[in-house]
Amino acid sequence: MPNVSFHDLSQLDVASRAALMRRSETDLSSFMEKAAPIIEAVRTEGDAALIRFARDLDKADLDAARLKVSPAEFDAAFGMVDEDVVAAIRFGIDNIRHFHEEQKPEAMWLKEMRPGAYAGDRFTPIRSVALYVPRGKGAFPSVTMMTAVPAVVSGVPELAIMTPPAPDGSVDAATLVAARLAGVETVYKCGGAQAVAAVAYGTETIRPALKIVGPGSPWVVAAKRLLAGVIDPGLPAGPSEAIILADDSVHGGLAALDLLIEAEHGPDSSAYLVTHSRRVAEEALAALPEHWARMTDQRVAFSTAVLTGAYGGIVLTASIEESYRFVNDYAPEHLEILSTDPFAHLGHITEAAEILMGPHTPVSIGNFGLGPNAVLPTSRWARTCGPLSVTDFVKRSSIGYVTAAAYPEFARHARTLARYEGFSSHEHAVSDVRDRYLVR
Repeated sequence: MPNVSFHDLSQLDVASRAALMRRSETDLSSFMEKAAPIIEAVRTEGDAALIRFARDLDKADLDAARLKVSPAEFDAAFGMVDEDVVAAIRFGIDNIRHFHEEQKPEAMWLKEMRPGAYAGDRFTPIRSVALYVPRGKGAFPSVTMMTAVPAVVSGVPELAIMTPPAPDGSVDAATLVAARLAGVETVYKCGGAQAVAAVAYGTETIRPALKIVGPGSPWVVAAKRLLAGVIDPGLPAGPSEAIILADDSVHGGLAALDLLIEAEHGPDSSAYLVTHSRRVAEEALAALPEHWARMTDQRVAFSTAVLTGAYGGIVLTASIEESYRFVNDYAPEHLEILSTDPFAHLGHITEAAEILMGPHTPVSIGNFGLGPNAVLPTSRWARTCGPLSVTDFVKRSSIGYVTAAAYPEFARHARTLARYEGFSSHEHAVSDVRDRYLVR
């Protein structure tokens, strides 16, 4: 069996503990250096650069006429996907749509702050948003569902999916099925840093967007950072990461089973089992070979690299309280609380983007359609932001309305503060000068 990384937290010094907090995308300097010329080429050459990078980086045979998925390709996709897969996509989209419809804010609200004076918010959709769907380590119609459904619910008028092409120039058929069922008919065969640049600047084929959302490789994350002054990069969603927090009420084999879920995404993923129970830790170690025997070779290779490397393994703590502290310090993208009484632990967790409760709620169910969004902040950004939501696709405008009856009191206080801060025009705008115009 591979030598799975095992960390007894009580035996680690400060530096070793800090090392457990690192992710593969913590230092993106090398990716940013290599992404910069890709971005510049797309900015200056447009479609020609996209075709070249598709050939050189994706090994895909494309020309400008095939950059955009055609209606015929959409139609053909439904005949290429098994009915049970289509049914699973419909099931997930239905749940995701219901969840995000409940999450959608009122179009406008106003509250009377003082008699005759009103203030509130109005929400309007962002005009154009690009949805990034990765493909490098697999096909992800679930990401299409998670990004497209809240965008459509929010009413964004211009939506486009960016996803890397296969060597034959095609797009994953299930991704096209999910796109159409979610309500998005514009899909471009373009991935990586070049996709981010394409929607930031626009090309002859691809319309520029105001924002891009969706998870991606370190190349995508690096490009988003470099282009943050050109396009809103959305929440920081990089390589997958998860913590399985297990108490002593569950079998370690179950913890091992769920530990592999995010670990199999790729060697740049992060995955830890955190438990204060040595029994659970040892059962998990013993169960891993059995679980690996049921997986494909590629996913075994990916998850083995994670669990034997610097970004994954088993963390044994001295107490459940120390487990809580580790989880909150790590601020994971996905957190599973494996316990027969998960709500006993929930109140102790403050830093996690997604919290899945109990032995019947593995990350798989969250990823594929429970309802809450599975596009989540990574690399400790869960400390300041949460999952993708309808609010990521709308913008908020403050609304204010003061009646003639309420105006004098507000004007008097505004004059006082304007005079104190030294803004004479502010003061004059609510002085007798205004009164002369108002009486006309």
